[in-house]
Parts: sequence; structure tokens; C-alpha cells
Amino acid sequence: MRLLIATDAWKPQVNGVVRSLEEMAKHAGAFGAEAVFITPLDFLSVPMPTYPEIRLSLTYPRRIARMIDRMEPTHIHIATEGPIGFATRSVCLSRGIPFTTSYHTRFPEYLAARAPIRPQWTYALIRRFHNAGSGVMVATPSLELELSNIGFRGIMRWSRGVDTDLFRPRTERVLDVPGPIFLTVSRLSVEKNIAAFLALDLPGTKVVVGDGPARQDLKKIDPSAVFLGSLSGERLASVYASADAFVFPSLTDTFGLVLLEALASGVPVAAYPVTGPLDIVGGTGCGVLDHDLRSAALAALDCDRDACRAHAEKFSWLESASQFFGNIRSADGPATDTGREAA
Repeated sequence: MRLLIATDAWKPQVNGVVRSLEEMAKHAGAFGAEAVFITPLDFLSVPMPTYPEIRLSLTYPRRIARMIDRMEPTHIHIATEGPIGFATRSVCLSRGIPFTTSYHTRFPEYLAARAPIRPQWTYALIRRFHNAGSGVMVATPSLELELSNIGFRGIMRWSRGVDTDLFRPRTERVLDVPGPIFLTVSRLSVEKNIAAFLALDLPGTKVVVGDGPARQDLKKIDPSAVFLGSLSGERLASVYASADAFVFPSLTDTFGLVLLEALASGVPVAAYPVTGPLDIVGGTGCGVLDHDLRSAALAALDCDRDACRAHAEKFSWLESASQFFGNIRSADGPATDTGREAA
């Protein structure tokens, strides 16, 4: 299998979509596959309004078609509903090429947080985008139920994983601040609801890892909170392991890889009882889900850290890749004629 993945989310962005796709490419060989990409790095781009860190690619179907001809994939997966995703979808539909998609982001809610656009209008467009494919991959059972109830078809499960060698409990604590330490790791933008975390009346210290357009406004909410900016690798893993509880205030994420990273580090989770936390943490004893986020954060301090680690070890990137490539094969069949056009 030579799988072409078309994605509007790519490096240098730091998010769950990019990380998941990188891991799929890394594990492709174990499933007799090779992954090639069409990404924003292939095009000129412009900054997204209200969020300049995200670039919107300037592309069109004919150029995407030439790239598909050159790459000669046997299968195509469209990861995002941006300019690259829509252009690739257009080419596939015009040539009769089967393709799969994945639903990573609650784009309707994100858009509604920035503009007076009702989510149901955007969902109609997104539903049409995904229903044109052979199948749409989602990360959790609750998201599958939610989307099926509003007319999404061909839903397939694709869970996620965590690097348990990097993210692990550690004896050394790198954060020299008063405890207990309540940590969140996130893109700092309005839809992530970090303001709800910073507004909590909690003992000890709140620590925020990540960057984004809302950073300066968020710093005003709690001047005592510690903002560390974007971190990765060993430095990020060490910060996770230094926390006493991980607070996840998002109401719009479809999974939340950071939940697994915290649990793998032996850190219990506090979150709202919504998609993502419900699927990963609910009923495990590895965190507390409550509509009162302060109560959840305080109660999470009493959770068993060893149980958090043991639960995270159930999520591997190898198993995630097995689901992903299995979905591609079952949805599209063994190979696809990508319809190379005559020069």
C-alpha cells in the first residue's frame, strides 16, 4: 500500500492531528504500507484570520491532481477539512477515486467561537465533506455516537496512542514552585477554554504549557500562573511528571492526546464529563470528571498515580496504526486506480 495523506495540519504546528499523522507514517512499514504526504509545506499560504499561527494553503484541484499523478498512491486519506482537504476531495470525486477521511476537530464550534456562524450550518458542510468518502475515522465511542446522530455515515474507530518511554513517572521534579501543581498543556486559543482553568480558586500553582493567540489575555486572568511556552521532548515529559494533577478544561476536543501523556506520566486528570475525557478517563479511577472543574481538580489529587500509568499503557501507537491501516484497507479495498491523466 502506498498511502497518500492530504492534510492542512502539519509542522511546525504542534497539535494532536500532526502528532497522530507522524506516528502513522512512522509505523506504516509494520503494516506493509508507505505513507506520503501533501501538506501546507508544498504551497504558498496565508495566515488564518484571528489565528495567524495556522497557515491556509493557496492551492486548487488541478495542482493537487498533478501531485497525485506524480506520487502514484494506491490509497488516499484526507485528514482535514481545509483548502488541501477540499481540493483533494474534489480530485477524488471527479476521478471516481475512493478515499477515507478522519474527523479530528470540532470545526463548527471553533468557528462559532470566533464569528456569529451557527454550528449547525457548518456541520451541514462538514457532514457533506465526510459522507462523500468511503469512511470517516473517529477516535472515541462517544464521538461516533454523536456524529452518527447527526447523519454522518461510514464511521470507523481509530483510537490514539502515547509514547510511554518518553512520558513516564520520574523522581526528579523540575518545577520549583509551590504545590500542589495543577498543569494544563494546550494550544492557547479561545476554543480550548483555558480561561476556565485559570479562573479556578486552587491552592498551590497553576502551570500552563503551550502558546497561541490568546496567551497575553490569559496571563491577565491569573498573574500568579506560570506560563512556560511551547515545550517538547524530554523537557515537556519532565514537566508532566512534576505535576500533581492535570486539568483539561476543553469542551470541544475530540480526543485529547495530552490526557494520555499526563496519565502515562502518572498524573491524574481533572476534566469536564465530555467527549474525550469520558472515553479515556471515565470509570477508570485515573481522574475525576465533574461539571465543577474546581472540585474535579481537588479530588484528582487523591487518585492513584500507579493506576494512571497502568491505564495509559493500554494505549499504544502500534495498535493505533493497526486500526488506521486496517480501516484504509477495509474501506477502499486492496488498491485504487488513481486515474492518472494524460500529460
